[in-house]
Amino acid sequence: MAQVRVIRKARQLLEEIDYEIPVDVEKIAKAKGVVVVKQELEDSVSGVLMIKDGRGIIVVNEGHHPNRQRFSLAHELGHYLLHPDAGSVFVDRSPVFFRDRRSSEGVRQHEIDANAFAAELLLPEKDLKAQLNDRPVDAFDDVSVRRLAARFGVSAQALTIRLTSLDLVTLTAEGV
Repeated sequence: MAQVRVIRKARQLLEEIDYEIPVDVEKIAKAKGVVVVKQELEDSVSGVLMIKDGRGIIVVNEGHHPNRQRFSLAHELGHYLLHPDAGSVFVDRSPVFFRDRRSSEGVRQHEIDANAFAAELLLPEKDLKAQLNDRPVDAFDDVSVRRLAARFGVSAQALTIRLTSLDLVTLTAEGV
C-alpha cells in the first residue's frame, strides 16, 4: 500500500473523531469495533491482532511501558484497517514478526505501513508542526525532545524517528 494512502487513512480516522493530543488510540480502536485487551505477554511480544469474521481483537502487552502500549495498539489497529484480508493472526515480536500462512508474503511492507499509520495517528504531522511553529527540533536537546514526546504520549525514540521522517529535526550537538 502506498505510503500516501496509509497516511491518508490515518488522517481520515482522526477527522472522524474529536481528538485531542495525546490521541486516545484505545477510544479510536473501540469506536472501530475492535476489542482491546491488556494482558501479560512474553516480553518480546508487543501486540497481537486476531481477526475473525471481520471482527478484531487486539491484545497489548501490559508489561510494556504505557507509551509502548499506545504505539503497539496504534500499529495493530493499522493492520486491522489497512490489511484486513492479509491474515487472521498478527503477532508483533521484536525482532520477529509472525503472520499466518496467507500473509507470509509482503510482511515487511505490511509492517512499514502499520508503523507509518501508527506514527501519523499518534503524532499527526499538522499537530507536530503546530507545536513546533514549523521550526525543527534539535535532536540533541534532550529536554525539548522528552517534553514534546510526553505531550504526545510517545517515547523520545518514536518522536525522534517521526521528526526525522518529517524533516523537523536538526543535529547541532553543541558542546559535543
